[in-house]
Amino acid sequence: MKTNPGRFFEDYRLGEVIAHAVPRTLSGGERALYHALYPARHALCSSDPFAQSCGLPASPLDDLAAFHTVFGKTVPDISLNAIANLGYAEGRWLLPVYPGDTLRAESTVIGLKENSSGASGVVYVRTRGFNQDGAPVLEYVRWVMVKKGRPDAPAPAAVVPQLASVVVPEALVIPEGLDFTRYDFALAGGERHRWGDYTVGEQIDHVDGVTVEEAEHMLATRLWQNTAKVHFDATVRPDGKRLIYGGHIISLARALSFNGLANAQMIVALNAGAHANPCFAGDTVRAWSEVLDRAETPAPGVGAVRLRLVATRGEAFALRGADGRYLPEVLLDLDYWALMPL
Repeated sequence: MKTNPGRFFEDYRLGEVIAHAVPRTLSGGERALYHALYPARHALCSSDPFAQSCGLPASPLDDLAAFHTVFGKTVPDISLNAIANLGYAEGRWLLPVYPGDTLRAESTVIGLKENSSGASGVVYVRTRGFNQDGAPVLEYVRWVMVKKGRPDAPAPAAVVPQLASVVVPEALVIPEGLDFTRYDFALAGGERHRWGDYTVGEQIDHVDGVTVEEAEHMLATRLWQNTAKVHFDATVRPDGKRLIYGGHIISLARALSFNGLANAQMIVALNAGAHANPCFAGDTVRAWSEVLDRAETPAPGVGAVRLRLVATRGEAFALRGADGRYLPEVLLDLDYWALMPL
């Protein structure tokens, strides 16, 4: 057989290293499409002069564009037969990605656990993205529920990796040269709120909403070369619906957070994340944030703020029910570090 049916749960081996095809050279076209798909407008990723005034050689691509590119490389080997992508941990952005950079990806299987139904299992992988010079630009852990191809395949010994609950501030990688001492708040979006204006426990309703359309999420998923069947083929799910790629919701929520967090310019770490409930075309997505922590950094004028970003079909600040489970309208619960002027 010359076609590739994709890996099933029983095809993974603990410790296996998977080099993913195909490397991809990014350009300004990806930036333009990213900004067309999402209301993304953080100044550092929009303007060369603004980025240069902050000590960078040029405007980098949006952090999540780099994430989606690396993620998309992994799909044919990790989640082509996925039922759902479940969560993230220990994510760090290690180098900015600029137009002209070529990214490739590599994953290591760090955990396997068959589900009690015997029809699927959870695969844990640590993925790293590299540029054309072999320098790592991004790393993260994710876990995904994958179908079994043969229901009678024996279950592997269950191994669930112990993952850090948060990337400690000392482990955050600040881009070389980044300097916010001459930060222009007017050009950044007009919000005057800086690092010291946010307090731990503060919650921010980002007010705006976006209704997800089939055309948009199909374009986004193709843009990132994500080939998971649940996103394209309406016959894969019993309900006949195409599941919205979780990364689409992450970028949508991040872009919506501009209203209230315009100066949270760069994502530098992904502490945790859960796709709490599926999203489908026609859903209207809103976002709210909670400030979880703050930290100073060695870079001049640069502080780090730890944020919980929640995407929801419902009301702001509603997250879990009395039973401790996510409310059915909650789509995403993301915990990340971003850089902000002091």
